[in-house]
Amino acid sequence: MSMQERTADFSPVMRNAVRAVIFRDGMLLVQRKVYENGEVCFTLPGGGAEVGETLEDGLRRECVEEIGADVEVRDLVHVADYFKQRDTLPATRRHQIEFLFLCDVPDDYVAANGRSPDKHQQDVTWLDLASESADLLWPQSLQQILKRDTEASDAPTYLGLID
Repeated sequence: MSMQERTADFSPVMRNAVRAVIFRDGMLLVQRKVYENGEVCFTLPGGGAEVGETLEDGLRRECVEEIGADVEVRDLVHVADYFKQRDTLPATRRHQIEFLFLCDVPDDYVAANGRSPDKHQQDVTWLDLASESADLLWPQSLQQILKRDTEASDAPTYLGLID
């Protein structure tokens, strides 16, 4: 299959997405999202960096909007390609480059929605990656990657394509 055939349903615009990886006491800060069909998933805080905005500035803005926290952006820990299915007619996918940064929230931070949560975001919570609920972390491949991050520092920076 040629590259043109493989990417025929892609939007022509790539998107840089920034995500906050925030751990406290072995728990991961996540957004709980509920969709119209009742499906529930957990996602990392973050979103698309805007034109003229650095990755770090975009991540700080997204965290204020979604989780109500001024985060301290520390280290870039992972970069991945993600082909996001879009709700368009005809159906299209968007190629996103995901940048995952280790971040810290203030010690007194209480998990809560920010002033402008994502469309399907119901709340913000701390997720135990060893729990059954961790299976709802999306994209699913992040569960093992982030769990490995807490156990060792040998995880690759570039993850390739995540699902």
